[in-house]
Amino acid sequence: MPASAPTTLHALAEHGVIEAVLWLKLSVETIGAVIIALGIFGAGWLFLKALLRRQTADFTAIRLTLARYLALALEFQLGADILSTAIAPSWEQIGKLGAIAVIRTALNFFLSREMKEEKLDSAEQHVTAKAAGASPPPGAEG
Repeated sequence: MPASAPTTLHALAEHGVIEAVLWLKLSVETIGAVIIALGIFGAGWLFLKALLRRQTADFTAIRLTLARYLALALEFQLGADILSTAIAPSWEQIGKLGAIAVIRTALNFFLSREMKEEKLDSAEQHVTAKAAGASPPPGAEG
């Protein structure tokens, strides 16, 4: 066996791993994009139904529906960013990916916090309405 064979085999293996990670990254990004699209269509459908029924007073349920999809999609996009760092060629690229990861993590944090606050507000309204003998607001059933 020639002395250069292990280097060639190593280069082929490295190239194969990089290609596999790039395909995996593309797949994870695509899943994230599909989740965002589903969220937009789902929230859009709920919005249209609310408009047609003239129930436009409170769009919280619609916002929360979209927020749930966005939060999940952000997790997938962050996963794709992490895969990118596994094959990032330079510190500059790693820095850019790190900044993107921080931004996506912050967005996800604030979306999750808003969803939690809205859920608590909804539960509080449900309890208050029940105590007052009124029917709970739409979407507040626990």
